[in-house]
Amino acid sequence: MTQDLFRTDAYLLDTTATVTAITSQGIVLDRTVFYPLGGGQAGDTGVLVLADGTDITIVDTRKGKAEDGSFTQDICHLPSPDVLEQLLTPEQSKLAVGDTVTARIDWARRHRMMRFHTATHLLCHIVPQLVNGCSITPDYARLDFNMTDALDKEALTAAIATLVSAAHPVTVGAITDAELDANPALVKSMSVQPPRGSGQIRTIRIGDETLIDLQPCGGTHVANTAEIGPVIVTKIEKKSASTRRVVLGFAP
Repeated sequence: MTQDLFRTDAYLLDTTATVTAITSQGIVLDRTVFYPLGGGQAGDTGVLVLADGTDITIVDTRKGKAEDGSFTQDICHLPSPDVLEQLLTPEQSKLAVGDTVTARIDWARRHRMMRFHTATHLLCHIVPQLVNGCSITPDYARLDFNMTDALDKEALTAAIATLVSAAHPVTVGAITDAELDANPALVKSMSVQPPRGSGQIRTIRIGDETLIDLQPCGGTHVANTAEIGPVIVTKIEKKSASTRRVVLGFAP
């Protein structure tokens, strides 16, 4: 089981950790600041710094999987295929179970995704329709809305800019399964359902006295909408008769 430090503090750049496993799925640590692919958000990249000062480049982060395909509570840090092959060969590996490393994310890349992810929550407020697809990357973000009405690029860009400049606080909270059952409209996504069973479901709230958005979400976000910076709607597509795709980018 990997302790996911990014859930409580998305601004942690690194942490010391102990290697608990090295498998074909990657390097598993007892704790990490690396966010694994999930909920539409890309997995983090970065490095694992070893005791001798050398490092292993991490090109992706994924949730561990059991033999039946279900997710485990491990987070797997993936080096390049050739490096992973060496790590799986004891006589060639420079890393072993029990070793201490420093796990350090590519902060510039992560911060772009934090800004984009928070911007998509603003978009959910502006376009109050269910979402049937999403993608958060360092280069763009997109939401697919289950709707038939046309959307206007300039109007959406202006509405996002207004919410960004208002400097609304962004806070992490939690609700129980029962509270979510009593408020099903909090779930904006048709394709991704929040995990249940732990007793608490993580939420992201934007706004203080004035509520802008509140929904279950496991991703990483900035602490204030002002930190998002200038975001523009770069494209609106009609993906199907009932889907409108909105793509966001950072203003040049």
